[in-house]
Amino acid sequence: MKLTPKLLSVKAVPTLFWSSPKALTIKPPLASVLFLIVGLTLFGLGEALLVAAGVGVSPWTVLAQGITQITGWSLGLATFVTSFVVLFCWIPLRQMPGIGTILNAVIISLVLEFLLPFLPTFDHVMLKLGEAVLGVVVTGFGGGLYLIANLGPGPRDGLMTGLQRVTDLPIAWVRSGLEVAVIAAGWALGGTVGLGTVLFALGIGPSVAASMYALNSVFGQSKALA
Repeated sequence: MKLTPKLLSVKAVPTLFWSSPKALTIKPPLASVLFLIVGLTLFGLGEALLVAAGVGVSPWTVLAQGITQITGWSLGLATFVTSFVVLFCWIPLRQMPGIGTILNAVIISLVLEFLLPFLPTFDHVMLKLGEAVLGVVVTGFGGGLYLIANLGPGPRDGLMTGLQRVTDLPIAWVRSGLEVAVIAAGWALGGTVGLGTVLFALGIGPSVAASMYALNSVFGQSKALA
């Protein structure tokens, strides 16, 4: 009964044995790089599971869909421009990029490209929802692993950690609030919202926070936990 509030009270990324001393470095520790790659691979697998479930795309894809409705751009171009704008928002938040910022896009794209065709698809709605929930959990765990590596977050994760630092709110609430806001904007612009979209928006923040809490509990207590 006392575990849930602690899981949702994580306010920052913990520092563990695979954390790099600096995000922006040309000689990152090997352990940091390995956990970065594993984490991003799992992150991509989780997003692929959500796509395979077929019950709704991620909130940021809904936003990209909405942008295509008013600009006539392709979905890929809309996604790229959105990512660039999000990176621009890092400046006032003083968010530091790193090799993880670049590898985020590369590895996740490769995982989606090569693993998605092999993932199961279901006809029964409960199995679809189960796959979507699994996707959220796997994405959250992968996100926790790669963020703890401290080699630079992806555009959206960097926005999350930057906003958390400014607001001092728990990561779970910051991420959920951000995802819900993105859904609202995308839907208002004409994007398509599915049940899986809502599951992802409400579940990814708590999933990332729970993963960080669990990893910190196993590998050592950190001052990064509130």
